[in-house]
Amino acid sequence: MSTPVPTPRALPADDPQRLALHNEVHARPPARIHPPALVVHLAVLNDGITREMECAHLQRLPGQAGLEVADLQRSFLRLRLDHCTVRWERHSEFTRYAIVQPLAGDGRALPDPMPELAVDAAWLRETPGRTVAAMQLVMVPGDITDADAALARAAEWLGEGAIVASRMGTGGHGGGGHPDEGHSLVVTNFRLQADGFERAVVIAPEGTTDTRAGRIAQRIVEMETYRMMALRGLPVAKAIAPMLAEAESALADITAQLDAKQVSEQQLLDTLISLAARVERANAEHMYRFSATQAYQSLVLQRLSELRERAIPGTQTLGDFMQRRLSPAIATVAATSQRLGALSQRIERASALLRTRVDIATEHQNQQLLAKLTRGQELQLRLQTTVEGLSIAAISYYVISLLLYGGKAAKAAGLPINPEAAAGALVPLVIWAVWRATRRIHEKLHAGH
Repeated sequence: MSTPVPTPRALPADDPQRLALHNEVHARPPARIHPPALVVHLAVLNDGITREMECAHLQRLPGQAGLEVADLQRSFLRLRLDHCTVRWERHSEFTRYAIVQPLAGDGRALPDPMPELAVDAAWLRETPGRTVAAMQLVMVPGDITDADAALARAAEWLGEGAIVASRMGTGGHGGGGHPDEGHSLVVTNFRLQADGFERAVVIAPEGTTDTRAGRIAQRIVEMETYRMMALRGLPVAKAIAPMLAEAESALADITAQLDAKQVSEQQLLDTLISLAARVERANAEHMYRFSATQAYQSLVLQRLSELRERAIPGTQTLGDFMQRRLSPAIATVAATSQRLGALSQRIERASALLRTRVDIATEHQNQQLLAKLTRGQELQLRLQTTVEGLSIAAISYYVISLLLYGGKAAKAAGLPINPEAAAGALVPLVIWAVWRATRRIHEKLHAGH
């Protein structure tokens, strides 16, 4: 038997990230769920939780002792146990666990209010991290043409509270055989039960494919998880609101003092720097949370649009319920984020004004200093001129004295000369010669510069 010849590669070498980026589209495939089934969804914050800790937790499941940390590097894992399937997904801020287990019977009757889980309750309770979202989603077959009967059936399992329901998949050819009937009904009340779970019921016609059921469940649990993650920015926005009000008031005072010119620039600068540091610290600590809120909100809206909802008379849709309660919170976060950014810009403008004022004051001081230096140089020049006049007189005196002594020596030697008369006659000539020599020296010095 001949050895197959490998196909030669017809492309340049791959970018180091090509394979990982290409496989990202297949990273988290939807589960295949066959109704009737119970989907137990848990999302926990993974801040400070390592993959090693999560791997050790997954190893406690039956038959998973050989699981290794390397198996978790793709951030997605599906484990098939005897009576259920466990999905693990790690995201940037949270980790999701999904347990999919079949329900007994034909699904006509919903499970007990406290359905027995296929995994150990202690294992679920000891999941590393802090719970941010948890939902029990029941998917059962049923007739969706009679909406009233379907809602009454779901309300028995959901318990107290007004229900929210929608037809999903409208506008296409759903399982009910008519585009307006959609492919399923979803019913929930968005209430936390005593066990910490929210509950939701999905009723789909007989013959709904496992893939479609998996996509429906994934969209619903993701929508709820992203809703909770988006709302994490609301407590932060409320917490920094007093600080923002105080900072805005302080900035107004600084601006008023800057206009009144009653406080020194150094004092204003110190106050402004302290205020800017506080605001920039708030920016550094919370801007990520505000940006994440907007990102999660967009994911919630995307999941809602993918449901393709249609209202059932007498009930709110999931989209209407969420938007009326989620939009004010998201608007508060967005307004706080904009307020924080605007405050930073106002502080920057106040700093620019203060710098301009300091620069003008510094320039004025420099002008005064230059004026003093100019006056000093003028005085020095006058003094120098006076000293030069005295110097010419002193040099001339010494020269004439030397000439007088020379005349006396010549007279003593027998020459017919009057030393005093000769010295007196030479005084103007000596003074002119000394003055001329001094001028020439000045001219040479100035010519050198």
